[in-house]
Amino acid sequence: MNIIFDCERMKHPYTGLFEYCTQLGRALKAAAGTGNEMSFYIPPEYKNYFGSDSQYHIHLPVHKFIPLRVKQVDIWHSSNARPAFVKSVRKMKRIITVHDLNFLYEKSSQIKINRYLKALQNSADRADAIITISKYAKTDIVNHLKLNGKPVSVIYNGCNVLEFPAYDTPVYRPAAPFLFSIGTVVPKKNFHVLPCLLKNNGYELIIAGQGKDGYVQKIVEEAKKHNVEDRVKLTGPVKNEDKYWYLKNCSAFLFPSVAEGFGIPPIEAMHFGKPVFLSTKTSLPEIGGQYAYYFNDFEPENICKAFETGMNHYAQTGQESLIIKHAGQFNWEKSAGEYWEVYKSVLQI
Repeated sequence: MNIIFDCERMKHPYTGLFEYCTQLGRALKAAAGTGNEMSFYIPPEYKNYFGSDSQYHIHLPVHKFIPLRVKQVDIWHSSNARPAFVKSVRKMKRIITVHDLNFLYEKSSQIKINRYLKALQNSADRADAIITISKYAKTDIVNHLKLNGKPVSVIYNGCNVLEFPAYDTPVYRPAAPFLFSIGTVVPKKNFHVLPCLLKNNGYELIIAGQGKDGYVQKIVEEAKKHNVEDRVKLTGPVKNEDKYWYLKNCSAFLFPSVAEGFGIPPIEAMHFGKPVFLSTKTSLPEIGGQYAYYFNDFEPENICKAFETGMNHYAQTGQESLIIKHAGQFNWEKSAGEYWEVYKSVLQI
């Protein structure tokens, strides 16, 4: 089989899609096996990103109008649901990975929702198979698209945590025990509900990730409302070493997102055996399972009660090893093997 993995979205670093392309691309290459060839459609700045022994097709802006032409390819696998920038001289199968339909749960206008659904439907119409990263995302696709019997597979993301045991110089070193969260600092991540957790205790709250000024200000205003602004720290994007340090040393990990197709950060925290607190929205209960704690709503009194109850349960039950074991089931080697099985089924091998 000749597979091209479309990593065009890697042009946006510090995003979930960049990490997805990186980890899955490496695992797919490692799992290719004899007689199979994995090549990558990738922005020019990342040529040789998957090794000099791989083949690359360079993404150029002009491909939006004049598609890339390829000869020997069996499957074009797009890492997202955007239209493929390619034409083949022979019959080529197309697979798309749909990560989420988050636009359904954000505060979007119906016009915007309809536009997104139309674009997604067009991509689905052109695909020979669809892959989703959670059962929740699959349910959304089945409920909102016309699939006409097209196969939809669920393949969970993996989670490879990079470790730096000797690293001890985080971009910000907290002065007290701290709670941690990470992600693009935008409204759907719901970080502004967290500062209330610092009331009547000595915790600091560290939120890492690229932020939009308007939403960052909302988090600051919430912190001021609860008189804890001096203990809420927004670091901006952090390197892997800093993320490792914060995950390893935090007292708990918080992820109150209301729109999530999967949610790798909670799994990263569970890798360290940390108590993880999630919202009950979209796919997060599916990922955290019985080894996470949940915010059923975002009223400050209820959030604080859920946090206190969860931390007490964690301290009393000593389930750190069970949390680590749960995180271990999400690995990219397993994911890559399942992707190759989909490739075979599409080609009827």
